Amino acid sequence: MPIVDNGVYVAGKRIQDPSSLSETFEYTRDHHGMAWIGLFRPSPKEIAQVADEFGLHPLAVEDALTGHQRSKLERYGDILFVVLRPARYIDETESVEFGELHVFVGPDFIVTIRHAESPDLSSVRRRMERDPALLALGPEAVLYAILDEVVDEYSPVIDGVENDIDEIEDALFEAGGVSLSKRIYDLSREVIALQRAVAPLADMLEGLQRGAPKYSVDLELQRSLRDVHDHALRVIEKTAAFRSILEYALTVNATIVTQRQTDTALVQNEQVKKISGWAAILFGPTLVGTIYGMNFRYMPELQWPLGYPMALALMVATSVTLYVVFRKRHWL
Repeated sequence: MPIVDNGVYVAGKRIQDPSSLSETFEYTRDHHGMAWIGLFRPSPKEIAQVADEFGLHPLAVEDALTGHQRSKLERYGDILFVVLRPARYIDETESVEFGELHVFVGPDFIVTIRHAESPDLSSVRRRMERDPALLALGPEAVLYAILDEVVDEYSPVIDGVENDIDEIEDALFEAGGVSLSKRIYDLSREVIALQRAVAPLADMLEGLQRGAPKYSVDLELQRSLRDVHDHALRVIEKTAAFRSILEYALTVNATIVTQRQTDTALVQNEQVKKISGWAAILFGPTLVGTIYGMNFRYMPELQWPLGYPMALALMVATSVTLYVVFRKRHWL
């Protein structure tokens, strides 16, 4: 169902659970409250209904409809449009899954549009409803809670990626090989995607803090935003470090693979030399024996008393000479 949750709040308390968007708009106007609307993969018609009621900018609405946006914060008059890229780590596949969350923040409303399961905004709503004083600060407080949740959900992702990197480092000098290179490459792509998701958060949170005095944001809420900013910076630093480690690991693994291939080729070359050397040594006696094994009637040496000893001596001399030559060339 596109409408995940839908409530109207006055002084930090939920006063209505409208069954439709039209009722939400009506209750918000009648009670001068705050509408908090949570949508999950809504249809263009539903987004258009919200846009018409709250006067959302067409460009922001187009981004919300299209999806696949980068993390960003844009202001259209007194309305903020925020795009976040939450992430979660999947243990079964040892991979990172990215979502997309759009947030519209106005003077008396906040609209969230999720395009993936993450983040769990129901927990954010429960947290805020348990703290009416914080919720009474308005849509900016809800935005803070959402940002805090998204940044906090990066922590398990960081832990999972860090564990994967530890496994890669352990296997680097033990197994190596093409399969490990593929794993490093795949993890590098995930880290790059994670870096793209979290890197804009620093500027976004700094922008919110700079604009807080102008829009009379509560002082405690400003301090909370600074705390989220600090957490985001730590995540950004971690992802940058992960990327450097993986790039170095990929280079080291490539070097190890090349060295192992070279060592294998050298061993094979030495084996070929030995086989070739012994084959040549055995070829000399074989050649002499083959010649004297031919059944010709007229061969000068057949009637010579020393022919047989000379043939044997020639075989031995040829073999010994070849053996000495190959030993000096380190083929044997």
